[in-house]
Amino acid sequence: MPETALPELPLLRRASLADKGIAKFGALTLESLHEAIVLHLLGKPGDTAPAPPVGFDLRSAGPGQWFATGSAGADQTPAFDASVFVVDQSHGRVLIRISGAPVRHVLAKGTALDLHPDYFAIGAATTTLIGHIAVNLCRTDEDQFELLVLRGFAESLWDDLLGMAREFQ
Repeated sequence: MPETALPELPLLRRASLADKGIAKFGALTLESLHEAIVLHLLGKPGDTAPAPPVGFDLRSAGPGQWFATGSAGADQTPAFDASVFVVDQSHGRVLIRISGAPVRHVLAKGTALDLHPDYFAIGAATTTLIGHIAVNLCRTDEDQFELLVLRGFAESLWDDLLGMAREFQ
């Protein structure tokens, strides 16, 4: 009798939203950044944000917490200040980018945040709800936002964003 119940079960790593690619709705673009590296940095409330390593962007995730996101080519084990703990969340979170002139109108359909540039500047990030799904929302450029979502909710969020963007086709 084998030592484990499933000795020959191959584990397959499947990226969430890998089959989605890019969806265009006129001037609006929705894309899955399924190969992004996502690191959760844990400090203490009141700590200042650590400097992100080359190839990573840093966004607030709460008091003393940040997400560092990088492209698939970025160093997977970057060095951070010793005062923060680093937890790799690449397997458990998915990054979605939405961009184009009507991006704020699309996101306004799902969140109560005021995304006007006077209140939500480039580089600003917060955790909020898009519909019923918790996301970390970061403004990364003039008309561009990135949404960091738990893997289990990525498909549902993608479908919600497609529905909210459909009027801009």
